[in-house]
Amino acid sequence: MNIKITGKEVKATEAIKDYLEKKLERVQKYFDEELDVTLTIKVEGNEQIAEIGASIKGSVFRAVTADKDLYASMDKDIDILEGQIRKWKTKREKQNKDDSIKFQNEVNGSEPTEIENEIIKTLYYELKPMYPDDAKLKLQEKGQNQFLTFINMETNKVNVIYRLKDGKNYGLVEPEN
Repeated sequence: MNIKITGKEVKATEAIKDYLEKKLERVQKYFDEELDVTLTIKVEGNEQIAEIGASIKGSVFRAVTADKDLYASMDKDIDILEGQIRKWKTKREKQNKDDSIKFQNEVNGSEPTEIENEIIKTLYYELKPMYPDDAKLKLQEKGQNQFLTFINMETNKVNVIYRLKDGKNYGLVEPEN
């Protein structure tokens, strides 16, 4: 464990370092690699503030607390760090588990579950005023489209013209009233 202590208006003693090192064993147990820790201690009024930052694997954890006793403040920080690290580890383990299940499914050739009963695609288009016969001609021009939405110039309402399954005829959807 790499520990760096900085004191602002407070002397960083060997006793503080030993105490911190002993307490940080609770946090170090979550990792195989060395933990880089910085402790900044300072006094503001009658409170002693301890700020602990720990970094490992590109992740940074940080806690700042104030107490009348410096050691109590460091204890609070370590409790906070341990909670952050436990949450981070749980999240990573869950993510790795999910990734391994996906990988396992790909290896076994099983299909991913299909999405059902959800809107999965949204198309945006411009509504143009036209007569139904013009809409039919426009739909014929675009061979791949199955329907066309337009504003009917006769009724000033939104209509939909669509190809019937026979491929020769068309249907028209008009709102009532």
